[in-house]
Amino acid sequence: MKLVVMIPAFNEESTIAKVIDEIPKKIKGISEIQVLVINDGSRDNTAKKAREKGAEVITHTTNCGLAKTFQDGLNYAVLEMHADIVVNTDADLQYNQQQIPELVQPILEKRADIVLGSRFAGWIEEMPLQKKWGNRLATWAVSMVSGVKISDGQTGFRSFTREAALRLNVLSTYTYTQETILQAARHKLKMVEIPIDFRKRADHSRLISSVWGYARRSILTLLMGYLSYKPLKAFLAMGGIISLLGVGTGMFVLHHFWLTGMVTPHVPAAILASVLILFGAQIMFLGLIAETIKQSRSIQEEVLYHEKKAMLALSTKKKGGTE
Repeated sequence: MKLVVMIPAFNEESTIAKVIDEIPKKIKGISEIQVLVINDGSRDNTAKKAREKGAEVITHTTNCGLAKTFQDGLNYAVLEMHADIVVNTDADLQYNQQQIPELVQPILEKRADIVLGSRFAGWIEEMPLQKKWGNRLATWAVSMVSGVKISDGQTGFRSFTREAALRLNVLSTYTYTQETILQAARHKLKMVEIPIDFRKRADHSRLISSVWGYARRSILTLLMGYLSYKPLKAFLAMGGIISLLGVGTGMFVLHHFWLTGMVTPHVPAAILASVLILFGAQIMFLGLIAETIKQSRSIQEEVLYHEKKAMLALSTKKKGGTE
């Protein structure tokens, strides 16, 4: 059983070596451990220090962002390094790498496809109040949208089986944390949480520079994710509410007409009712179109999954190994 610990990194020369040193060299049930650093266009010595510590490094020539860095790392760890289990961690030393055995244990016991390291179920040395409440709010939203009850939807300390890694395709241009949970729920991958330690960071995050910017983009990711994975439900709800408002307004006009035989005083209300009903109906119709697109996307995801499986088999054959 091979484990690859992947570390997205952007200008983390001061901590990357310490993170790699902290990764356990032996874990019960794991025959091989390798470290992969995805250098996201760093302008310092992050890549050099990672290689000095024995890590395999792949590099983006420009800064591509956390979402693409994560997806590239996940693909490389499975398709090129042939990982059976992938652990994703941060390069800033906030997560305790000595807890990696706990993070992979549910997978080794076949109790989970994805394991999330929960900071809020564990120990937090320091987290700014606005970030803490922002994380809790985003986690609540992720739980509501995905239908999976979790305590920390933004954690970057998580592990994946090979099958889960092959199934995930991050489309967001900003972060992977919420979208991977939504996709996992859609593919019915089993997720469990374990409590973890979260240490104080010496300086600001380089991958996430603004708490409020992160929150805004995370909300947009969740909204797009909900519309992508549950379009019919979302559009029917929106269209239904608007149509009901139109019907309510129309009933008021009809009630007045029934009593007086006149509509004239309420012509604007009658027009508004017609507009709301038609607009609501159009939104519900869009839901049917979006549901069709969703079905097409599901087919494309299945094709991509099998392409990845074929690439993995071919890569394994070329290296003369067996999977």
